[in-house]
Formats: sequence, C-alpha cells, structure tokens
Amino acid sequence: MTDQIAAFLEATVRTATPLALAALGESVSERTGVINVGLEGAIMAGCFGAVVGAAAGGVSLGLLGGLAAGVLVGLAMAALVVGLRTDQILTGTALTLAAYGATGTLSPLVFGAHGVALSIPTLAPIDAPRLAAIPLIGRAVFAQSAMTYLLVGLVPLTWWWLYRTHAGLSLRAVGEFPPAAAAAGVRVSRVRWLGILVGTALGGLAGATLVLTVGTFTEQMSAGRGFIAIAIVALGRWTPHGAAFAALLFGAASALQYRFQAAGSAIPYQAFLALPYVLTLVVLAVGGGRSRAPAALGRSDDLAS
Repeated sequence: MTDQIAAFLEATVRTATPLALAALGESVSERTGVINVGLEGAIMAGCFGAVVGAAAGGVSLGLLGGLAAGVLVGLAMAALVVGLRTDQILTGTALTLAAYGATGTLSPLVFGAHGVALSIPTLAPIDAPRLAAIPLIGRAVFAQSAMTYLLVGLVPLTWWWLYRTHAGLSLRAVGEFPPAAAAAGVRVSRVRWLGILVGTALGGLAGATLVLTVGTFTEQMSAGRGFIAIAIVALGRWTPHGAAFAALLFGAASALQYRFQAAGSAIPYQAFLALPYVLTLVVLAVGGGRSRAPAALGRSDDLAS
C-alpha cells in the first residue's frame, strides 16, 4: 500500500510539471491583459519542436527545439493581438488549430509514414542522494526530472519579479488599467509582447517536457493541456504559487485515472480519461466566481502605446 501511494505521488508531480510550466507562463500573459488561448498551440508546437531537436541532437537540443517552437507561436500571437489588435480568443483559437494542422502535416514528412516509432532520448530522473529514499514523498519530491526542479525555482522567481520589482509592477498595471500605465510611462504594447512571449516560451517547454518524458510524438498529444492550464490560472487566482498548487491537483487527477485504468475496472476507460476535464469544469464552477481576473483581461481595444 505504501509503495502504491508513493508511486501515485511520484506520478502526480511528474504529470503536473508540464501543466504547471504552461500555467505559470499563462499567468504572466494574463497579468498583462492577454488571455492566450493559443497556449494549446504553443504546447503542441513545443512537442513537435522537441521531437525534431531530440532526434537530431539529444535532450538539450530537444528542449531548445520546444522552446523555439513556443516562441514562434508567441510571435504570431503578439503580432496579431498587439500589433493588429485582433480578438484575443479568436486569434488564439486559430493559432491552436494551425499548430494542430502544421504538426500533423509535418510529422509524416519528417519522420516518414510510420511516424515517430523511433526512440528518442528522454529526461532521466535526477535522484537527490539519501533524500530520494525518504518514505512516501522521497521519489515524488527528490527523484524528478530537471524540468521539475527548474519549475520549483521558477515559481518563486516569477512571484518575486511580479510583486517585488518595478518591472513586475508595470506589468500588472498594464493588465489592470492600460491607459494609466501608459500615462506613467509604461510601453503597454511592449509589455504585452513580453507577456505573450514568456507565456508561449514556457508553453513550448511544457510540450518539450511531455515529449521528452514519454520518448515519442503523436498527433494532438497536447490533449487539451493548454486549455486546462488556462483554467488552472483562474483556480490559482493569477499567482505563480497558486498555479503550481492547482497544477498538482490536476496532476493528481491524471495520475488517478491512469491507476484506475491499470486496475482493470469494468468501467469504460474513456470515463477515466475524462476525469481531468470534468475536474476542470467543476473547479471553474466552484472557484471561478470567487476569483478576480485582471481588469483588462481579454481586451485588445485599450492599447494606448
């Protein structure tokens, strides 16, 4: 029983890591007033960029490939939403569909008709000496991949940047009342470009983490994680630590559905696959009403500079 609980906790953290990376980036983007529905597309692009990079040069190049692919999606999103002031929701949706289509088209061209049956390198767990042997939580906390440890460092760093620096104050001001921020000398457009690029860069890394964890690539393997990450941001009340804890909740739901399937239940496995998405609807219904989003979130008609 103890081993089963330890395995569940380990899977929870591993599953939550890409969700938390994407949600952390989306938190920054939404703090600037941009809701980036294209995050799902950035994750999908990151998956493809990572598998191409990893097949060519190993894990490090895979991570760089995922990061670069996410940034490319962010450049397109920022050019349209900030530069041309298009609707944020429609633009993000179009970019997500474009990412699905592009990766689905390029995959057989790059890897052949059999897809990525090739074996690419994966992120190996890094065990902390002795600490990984702690009962129950040892492997969950101290035997994860480098991306989990990176996330643990990024959460407090992002919080410090947002709430303890002048740049973070300017960024939050843009998300609350852009005209006032512009009057104070803040370049609103530039800040929103930055927020979008940070968000999609972390989205690309989230996709790379997915690919480099399972060691393969399939079409649409992002499986709605970008949309779940947007829900996580609301549940976490637009704070980095809130997003991280909310991601753990969804990671636990995903890990639980895998264990239910492995247990050989008579219930159709599709019911278990739906568990994280049902949880998304429940938490939004229960907790969404009590959260206060940045006042300018979703608006593209208030750019003052």
